[in-house]
Amino acid sequence: MARNIAKIRPIEATVIGSWSIPGWYQAYAEAVRRDPESFGPADREEAVRDAVGAVVRDQIDAGLDRITDGEVQRVDFNLGFYEHLSGLKKRDQQRFWGAPGHDQRSKYVAVEPITAPKGLGCVEELHRFRQVAPAALTKMPVPGPFTLAGCIDGGTVYRDRESVAEALLPIVRKEMTDLVAAGVDFIQLDEPSFACHPQQAEYFLDIIRRTVEGIPAYISMHMCFGNYRARAVGWRSYAPLFPAIERVAVDQLALEFASREMAEVELLKKLPESIDVAVGLVDVKNTWVEPVDLIVARIEKTLEFVSPHRLSITPDCGFSQTPRHVAVGKARNLAAAARQVREKLGLER
Repeated sequence: MARNIAKIRPIEATVIGSWSIPGWYQAYAEAVRRDPESFGPADREEAVRDAVGAVVRDQIDAGLDRITDGEVQRVDFNLGFYEHLSGLKKRDQQRFWGAPGHDQRSKYVAVEPITAPKGLGCVEELHRFRQVAPAALTKMPVPGPFTLAGCIDGGTVYRDRESVAEALLPIVRKEMTDLVAAGVDFIQLDEPSFACHPQQAEYFLDIIRRTVEGIPAYISMHMCFGNYRARAVGWRSYAPLFPAIERVAVDQLALEFASREMAEVELLKKLPESIDVAVGLVDVKNTWVEPVDLIVARIEKTLEFVSPHRLSITPDCGFSQTPRHVAVGKARNLAAAARQVREKLGLER
C-alpha cells in the first residue's frame, strides 16, 4: 500500500504502544478505585497528565526515534475501551486465584446493539499527549475490531464473534478518521488476534481492508501472540499466515521475534517491498536487559531479509507488564543499537 503519509526513518527505534506504568500512578489508580469521591476532576486530570509526561520523558531520554503516550491513559491495552461502548453488560469473573492467565480478563455480553456515543477516547488521549510531546515523532495505537470483539459474547444480539467485529468496525474506523482529522499521520492498528487465528486469514484480510480503506495515514498492524500478565495466548508462529499476509492492506507489519530467539525472521523476505516491518528485538516477557551488541546482531540478521529503509525496531509488545527500570534499559539499548547500525551503514543524520 505504502501511502507514505508519515516519513519512517531507516532502522527507526520505537515502541509498540504501552509503557511501564509509574509506581505512584498505579497507587493513585488503586486509590481512585477504592474511594472515587476523594478525587475531583482537576485532581484526576493532573495525575493523568503527569503520568503521560513521565512516560514520554522515559522514552525521549532513552533516545527512541518515535514514541507514544505509553497508553497510561488506558486500562491494560484494550480493556478500558469497553467503558466507552454502550450495549454491553460485564460478566462475573470466573477465576481469581491461581496462575495468571487470559481467562482472567474482563468479559462482556451484548444486551443491545453496540455503539460508542462519544467515541473510544483516543482523540482525548492525543490532546494530552501533544501537550507534553509537541515536537516528537509519534504514533497512536487503536484496537482492531476483531481483537476488540474477543472479550464480547454476542448474546442474543449478535450470532458470533465475526458479527460483533462487524458492529465494531465502523466504531474503530471513525476513531481513526477522527485521529487523522486531529493531525495524526501514523496509526497502529492492534490486531494480535490475526496471528492467533491463522485459519481465518481471508476473513482478516477483508476486515482489515475495510477498516483502513481511505484512511489517509501510515497504518501499522501489530500482531503479537498476547502479553496479558506477560503471557502469550497461543501457538507462536507466523508461518500459517503466509502467503495470505502478503496481501494485507497496511503499510507496516509489527511482529515479535525476540522472545522466540529470532525464529521465522526469514519469513520477512516473502513480504512485498510495499510492506514495511517493525521487528521486535527485545523481549518484554523477561527482566533481562539485552546488551547493545546482541541487539545489533539481531538487526544485522534482520537486514539479511529486509532493507534498512523498510525496517523499524521495537520491543516484542508493549512494556505495560515490564518493570519500569527494565523497560527504560531495554529501550535505551534498542535506540543505541539502532544508532550504531545506522552509523555503520552511513544512514545516521
